[in-house]
Order: sequence, then C-alpha cells, then structure tokens
Amino acid sequence: MARHLIVAHQTAASLELIDRVRELAQSDPEAEFVLLVPATPTGHLLHWEEGEARQLAAQRARDASEALRDAGVEVVAARVGSHSPLEAVGDELQASPGYAGIVVSTFPPGLSRWLKGDLPNQLRRRYRLPVDHVVAAPSRAPTKR
Repeated sequence: MARHLIVAHQTAASLELIDRVRELAQSDPEAEFVLLVPATPTGHLLHWEEGEARQLAAQRARDASEALRDAGVEVVAARVGSHSPLEAVGDELQASPGYAGIVVSTFPPGLSRWLKGDLPNQLRRRYRLPVDHVVAAPSRAPTKR
C-alpha cells in the first residue's frame, strides 16, 4: 500500500486535484492519502497574521478532505503546515517518512505564487520523491466558508 502526500492550499478542493487523486486511488485501491495545507498568506488578506492564515488553511483542509472522501479517496489525515510549502513538506516527511510520492496542486503559471518559486521542481530535487503537479483553473477552485 502506497501513501501519498497531497499539497495544496487555494486549489485543495479543485475538481482537477480531486480527479487526479481519484485516478491514483483507482490504480491502487489500498493507497492512502494525507492532505497538507500550508498556512500561506492569501491575496485577499489586507495583512498576514499567523492565526488567520492557519484558520483559513484548517478550514480548507477540512473542506478538501471531505470532498476527496466523497470522491472515494482514503484520506487518512489532513494537516496544516508551515507558511512555506517547501518547509511544510519537509516537516511532514521528517515526522512521517515513507511516502511514495507527492501530489502538488497549483493555479496556472502567472497566477501561482508556488510556481513562481518553482515548487514542483524544488520538491523533486530536495526530497527525491516523484512529484505529480496538478494545475487547477481559478474558476474551478471552490472554497467553502
């Protein structure tokens, strides 16, 4: 049984991500998934405060894990991580080694802060795991409140 780390924030409940993770789950019915939502600041906040960012990330983690479970995906945990997605992944991999791969979801180039920092390639180089990059359209990245 493989365990995969899903890393997403604003796209955590996107149809594109759900579809990709569902495909992975169908190819390995024993697979487990852990959702990691970094507490990154979002563009609509006037100023960034740790508590606000963590609360928003926790809500996104709850909403997305519910959407993934509704799609038939075995989500065994949903966690909020560091504001830096690279650090959040490193913390998770250190705390719970043994992941088979990482699925990272971003907005398209030009909109995604994570892509401006080349996150998918940084994850591959630093952690030497397969990284599956999913691009989610902004209009299809719903968030619940």
